[in-house]
Amino acid sequence: MSRFAVDQLVFVPDDVDLSRSPLAGQLDAESFVLGAFNPGFTRLDNGNLLMMVRIAEALREPIANGHVHAVRWEAEGGRNGGRYVRDAWPIELANTADPRKFDVPGGGWRVMALTSLSWLLPVELSADGLSVVAVHYDRAIAPSAPYQCYGIEDARISKVGDRWLMTTCTVSSERHATTLYSSGDAIDWRCEGIVLDHQNKDMLIFEGLIDGHYWAQTRPLGDLYFAYPPGSEWRPGPSINLARSPDALHWKPCDRPGIRPHTGTVATARIGGGAPPVLTDKGWLTMWHGVEPKEIVGIYRTYWSLLDRDDPSRIIATGETPLLEPESELTRPIEHQLYLRDVVFTTGIVDAGDYYIVASGEADLACRITHIPKAEFGI
Repeated sequence: MSRFAVDQLVFVPDDVDLSRSPLAGQLDAESFVLGAFNPGFTRLDNGNLLMMVRIAEALREPIANGHVHAVRWEAEGGRNGGRYVRDAWPIELANTADPRKFDVPGGGWRVMALTSLSWLLPVELSADGLSVVAVHYDRAIAPSAPYQCYGIEDARISKVGDRWLMTTCTVSSERHATTLYSSGDAIDWRCEGIVLDHQNKDMLIFEGLIDGHYWAQTRPLGDLYFAYPPGSEWRPGPSINLARSPDALHWKPCDRPGIRPHTGTVATARIGGGAPPVLTDKGWLTMWHGVEPKEIVGIYRTYWSLLDRDDPSRIIATGETPLLEPESELTRPIEHQLYLRDVVFTTGIVDAGDYYIVASGEADLACRITHIPKAEFGI
């Protein structure tokens, strides 16, 4: 059971009307909502909250006639100059152990395709985040460029001054990159293009400037990491780095490291960004995920740190125990739709006075809202 009094699912796959999906009527096969999860999160000018929900739309029968199929957007033909198609891969060439993706021959390096294509659905919530006010299908964000041909994933929304900035992970055979969107109201968004290139995920823009610059947490990935010296407190692998920018478009990585995994625990053997950092009286509050190795996917939990308000590379405090853990009781009513377990992935935070409203993806399936008292962070 959750240790927080308010902790519930607010949006699940059955809440999505696929007849209004950007893919509707374009595939010669039935699709379904694999997950409605990992929402970008912010407060609108009218006081309500907005979740930008990742909708992973998958083929009901991906394997047919000896082939495994993937959905892809291509720029030629169809609506608005583009259309959705199915690609077929011989099943004997594909590794389908992970329900979210499958590996195909890569000529010496890993190459994968996805079992779903993701698009973003704006869902408006009440001011406390506990009920749905409206679902804005007419404002959905779908692939519109070749670098998004396999989908748009895991939005993170930050308000800096009077402008909203939204980072997304865009997936294609060209690159696995970060794309920026901007908005004056968090409803109508303009794509600003790629801002971080290949294999850089979980970009979180700080909700405020530091010395006149935009700052962001980033998380470059790769297959090669160099060892720390014997006896070091740090574990080599993916870490949360920092970058700054004069305009939110052109980013320079910081020389100093950000948040790194410790050797003392396997619970955070792999880490990455969660909710965009927000400023408090004691510094920047950042929530991030730690992954403990287990089977194929691992166990995802949410942790937190406080960063110095003038130098975010300096960590003031870190919660040693998980802030949020996967909650099987929350997903029990939709148990029949589960395809993963042991995953909570926090993606947004909004100030609500004495507490924060925190948005997460639960089990890569649904959207979870938690009210967390500020006293939890000593604020």
